[in-house]
Amino acid sequence: MELALAAAVLGALGYAAGSILQAVGVRGGSGAAALTRSPLYLTGLGVDGLAWLLSLVALRRLPTFAVQSLLAGSLALTVVLARVFLGSRLRRRDTAAVLALVAALGVVGGAGTEQPSPTVGPGGQVALCVAAGLLLLAVLVLRRSGSATFAVLAGLGYSVAALGARALTLPGAWSQAWRVAGEPLAWALAVAGVAGTLAYAAALEKGPVGPATALLWSVEVVVPAVAGFGLLGDVVRPGWWAPTAVALVVVVGCSVVLAGSPAVPEET
Repeated sequence: MELALAAAVLGALGYAAGSILQAVGVRGGSGAAALTRSPLYLTGLGVDGLAWLLSLVALRRLPTFAVQSLLAGSLALTVVLARVFLGSRLRRRDTAAVLALVAALGVVGGAGTEQPSPTVGPGGQVALCVAAGLLLLAVLVLRRSGSATFAVLAGLGYSVAALGARALTLPGAWSQAWRVAGEPLAWALAVAGVAGTLAYAAALEKGPVGPATALLWSVEVVVPAVAGFGLLGDVVRPGWWAPTAVALVVVVGCSVVLAGSPAVPEET
C-alpha cells in the first residue's frame, strides 16, 4: 500500500509541477509553434505524462476514490507552488481551502485500504468500452458546445480511463506484456483518455481555466468513487464510511474554490 500511496502523492505533485512549468514556459511566447520550442513547456507536458503513469500504478493497489481524491490535491499544490515560484496572489479562502483539502485527503488516505485490482465481468467491460466510445463520439460531434459541456466530458473521459486502469488485468511477466493490446479494457482506457484530453483542450479554448478545472475535478472525484463502489467493488475501511463521504464532499468543494484562485496558472 505504501508504494501505491506514494505513487498517488507523487502523481499529484507531478500534475502541480507540470502546470507551473507550462505556465512559465508560455510566458513571452505566442502561438502553438512557440510552445513547441519552449523547453519548460515541453518539460511540463512530460511531467504531466509521468504523473499520469504514476496514477496508473496507484490504481493497481488503491481504490479509485482514494487515488482520484489524492490527485485532486494537485490543485492545492499548484496554488502553493504558484505562490512560491510565480509570486501569484493567494486569497484567504485559498489558504483555508488548501488546509481543508489537506485534512480531507488525510481522511481519504486513511479510509482506502490496499485492494488488489478487481475482476470485472463481461458486462462491466462492455459498459466501460461503450462509455469510452460514446464519450469520444460526443467530443467529436458536440463541437459547438460551451466550455462547461467539454469540461464535464473531460471529467467523464478521465473517469472511465481511471476505472479501466483499475480493472485492467495485466500479465504476470513482462514477456507477455503484448497481450495487453488484446484486452478490451486497455482500449477503453486509451479511447477514454483521448476523449478526456480532447475535451479538456476544447474546454480551455472556449472558456476560462478556473471553472473548467473545477468541473473537471468534481466529475473526476465523484464519478469514479460511485462507479468504483458499484462496479469494481471498492471498499472503505470499516467504520470510515461517514468520514469518507464528508471528506469527498470537502475535496470537491475545495477543488471548486482553488480552481478559481488567481494562483492557478492559465493554460493555452
